[in-house]
Amino acid sequence: MEYTVSNRMSTLRGSAIREIFKYAADPSVISLAGGNPAPELVPHEALADIAAEVLREQPILSLQYGITEGYAPLREAIKARLARVENIGGEDDELIVVSGGQQGIELATKCLVNEGNTVIVEQPSFIGATNAFRSYGAHLVGVPVEQDGMDLDALEKALAENSNVRFIYTIPTFQNPMGVTMSLEKRKRLYEIAKRNGVLILEDNPYGELTFNGVKTPTIKSMDTDGIVMYSGSFSKILAPGLRLGFLCAPKPIIQKVVIAKQVSDVHTPMLPQLLATEYMKRYDLDALIVKMRETYAHKCSTMLNAMDEFFPADITYTRPGGGLFIWCDLGHDLDTLALSKAAITEKVVYVPGNTFMVDMDEKCSALRLNYSTMSDEKIVEGIKRLGKVFHQALS
Repeated sequence: MEYTVSNRMSTLRGSAIREIFKYAADPSVISLAGGNPAPELVPHEALADIAAEVLREQPILSLQYGITEGYAPLREAIKARLARVENIGGEDDELIVVSGGQQGIELATKCLVNEGNTVIVEQPSFIGATNAFRSYGAHLVGVPVEQDGMDLDALEKALAENSNVRFIYTIPTFQNPMGVTMSLEKRKRLYEIAKRNGVLILEDNPYGELTFNGVKTPTIKSMDTDGIVMYSGSFSKILAPGLRLGFLCAPKPIIQKVVIAKQVSDVHTPMLPQLLATEYMKRYDLDALIVKMRETYAHKCSTMLNAMDEFFPADITYTRPGGGLFIWCDLGHDLDTLALSKAAITEKVVYVPGNTFMVDMDEKCSALRLNYSTMSDEKIVEGIKRLGKVFHQALS
C-alpha cells in the first residue's frame, strides 16, 4: 500500500543528532555530538530511593491520572524557584508542567502559529524548536547570532520585511548551538523591539543555570512588564533528561490555551517523574548539585578548548563559552561539515554538522557543534585529536 503523509510532516527531517546517536552507540566511537548531562552528575541513587518510596507509599498518586497543569506541589516549587533564582513570575503569569522543554515550545507554537505565519529564529538555532515551527507550517526567518547574541539590526530589518510575525524565538544564555550569551544591553533592546512591534518573545533557557563563574545575566522574562514573553525551562540539564520534565511560564491567556492543547497531546505529564522532582527538591539541595555541574562543565570545557588550541588548524575559529554545554566551530574555506562528518566517523569520532541548525538545512555549512559534557577528559582530548587530523587533511 502507498501511504500519503500529511503536508506538515512531508518536509520534516529527523534530527541529525538522533541519527548520530546510532554511531555513538559503538563503544569505540567518541561522541562529541550529544547534549546530555555528565552521567556521573545524575543523582540516580537519590531518585531511586525516592521512586521506591513513593511507589510503595503513594501508589495511587504516582500511577493515576493527574491534572493537565501539573502536580500542584511541583508547580509551586518551580514558581518559588523561578522567583528566587530568575526574578520571574508576575500576577499576570501562569505556569504549566510539560513533558520536557521541547513540549513547551511545541505547544506554544500549536496555540499561536497558523500556517504561513512567520517565526523569527536565531541563525543557527536549536533544531527541536525549528522543527516544531516547521511542523505547523511556519515561515522561518533567520537572524544571525553574534558573539554577544542576536544581531538586533538584522532583527529590526526582518520585522520590517515580514508580516504576521507570531513570535521571536531566542536562546539568549549559552545558546544552542553556539554557546554564546546575549548581553544585558541586547536583552533590553530586544524586549523594546518586540514591544514596539507587538510581537511575542519565546525565551528558551535550558542552560542558564550552568554558568561557569556563577554570574547570571537577567532573563528577558524578568523584564516582562507587558505580558509579551513566554519562558521555557527544563529539568533535563539540571536533574535528569529521562524524567522528561519541563515547564512553560507565560501570560495566563496563553497558558489557558496551552492547557487545552496539552490535553489533546498527552493529557498530562506523567505523575511519577513529577513526584520524583518534587521530592528531590524537598529532600536535597538542587542548588548544590547545580554548583557541582558548573564546576564539572567548566573543567570539561577548558579541557576541550585547550585540546582544540593544540590539535586544530590555526585558522579555524571557535567560541569560548562561559557556560552551557556547547562550542561552535567554523572551519571556513567553504568546507562542508556534513560531508566531512563521514571522514570523522571513519576516525571513530562524531560531531553535529552546522547545517542541522540552519533555516535552510540544504545549504552547505562550514561550521559544526561540539559537546563536552558527556565524555571523560581522556576521551575529550582523544576525540579532538582525531578531529584535528580530519580537519588538517581537509584543509590541505
